[in-house]
Amino acid sequence: MNIILLSGGSGKRLWPLSNDIRSKQFIKIFKTADGECESMAQRMYRQIRKIDTDAKVTVATGKSQVSEIHNQLGEEVGVSVEPCRRDTFPAIALAVAYLHDVQDVADDEAVVVCPVDPYVEDDYFEALKKLAGLAETGEANLVLMGMEPTYPSEKYGYIMPKTKDTVAEVETFKEKPDQEIAKKYIEQGALWNSGIFAFKISYVLNRAHELIDFTDYNDLFSRYDTLEKISFDYAVVEKEKSIEVMRFSGIWKDLGTWNTLTEAMSEESLGNVVSDKCEDVHIINNLDIPVLVMGLKKAVVAASPDGILVTDKEQSSYIKPYVDKIEQPVRYAEKSWGSFTVIDVERDSMTIKITLNPGHQMNYHSHDRRDEVWTIVSGKGKTIVDGMEQEVTPGDVVTMQAGCRHTLINDGDEELQVIEVQLGKDIDVKDKHKYKLEG
Repeated sequence: MNIILLSGGSGKRLWPLSNDIRSKQFIKIFKTADGECESMAQRMYRQIRKIDTDAKVTVATGKSQVSEIHNQLGEEVGVSVEPCRRDTFPAIALAVAYLHDVQDVADDEAVVVCPVDPYVEDDYFEALKKLAGLAETGEANLVLMGMEPTYPSEKYGYIMPKTKDTVAEVETFKEKPDQEIAKKYIEQGALWNSGIFAFKISYVLNRAHELIDFTDYNDLFSRYDTLEKISFDYAVVEKEKSIEVMRFSGIWKDLGTWNTLTEAMSEESLGNVVSDKCEDVHIINNLDIPVLVMGLKKAVVAASPDGILVTDKEQSSYIKPYVDKIEQPVRYAEKSWGSFTVIDVERDSMTIKITLNPGHQMNYHSHDRRDEVWTIVSGKGKTIVDGMEQEVTPGDVVTMQAGCRHTLINDGDEELQVIEVQLGKDIDVKDKHKYKLEG
């Protein structure tokens, strides 16, 4: 099975655990059988592998998420990187071209496209396999998966099938309605439009060539910033006459707000938490200090290096405009090589705790407007500073002046932890030049 997982957004409705780098699908809140926590993306990837160990999984995403994806899902997962945002049709066209030209997937093979972040169980992935089979062997050019509505939602668009059979031709589509109209749609057998569909590689490639002048994946990638912003629904789905929908009645939850997210949590608290006489309260603490919550009802408390949120569950759906007004650098992020946490920010300095995973290294880079000092806290590895290599162990201090090329390498078998102090009057994440490390 070929699967394209659409991964986008900054997830500001799940602040402070989500930020401009760590979107909601990367927040680790689901307990696994061994007691560890995993994210929505990790949960979905694990479930795919459980149902189909040979599945070819490709994540379509922006470049800001690539490092996090490799950190959580490993290096084996395919990644189709959008150079910039151009809506869902260009993103899917680029991912399909990547499968065809880079991963050598044949024209007549089916591809399933779905979001990376719904909360689902194993029957969802069995349904995806059936969907792929319908696309590969059936007569329809496009096969959608429609969700059996559990209530008259105003949040989703609706698919109107011609019959109530498990697989039926699509009569028409309806935009997001108000609640009363949604009730009428459901009475007529309508399904939620989940944004899940399947097709043959050749189908979308042909449609892409009709709308975009390009030769192959590399050519499409190079001119991506010139493409029109257009959704897959508008460019393809709404114009396709040979289209079917397959009903799905299993668990499918869009965890886009704190209120819906907490409904899927198996435990009411994560992290260093103490609570007393609380009712329907979920607490997530990503900090190293304790959080004490007493006497609250129907609330969410979330703490991370980016901030602290205390909100009534119903009101939690409306936090985005307030988060948009918060201006500060990202305080925590996972990267392909490890993670970093901002400890302190002053006018002319920033202090960061860096964790470098075994077998990984930073880019060989320099900064124009800041000096840096590394203090090795635990683990061992080596630094390369302007070409000079040095072994480092706990207690060692390495200084780099502005303009100096440097990198840190963890060649041990345990995490390498470092305190980095940045010194300068204009500290900016964009002040960075990357170089190829010789040898």
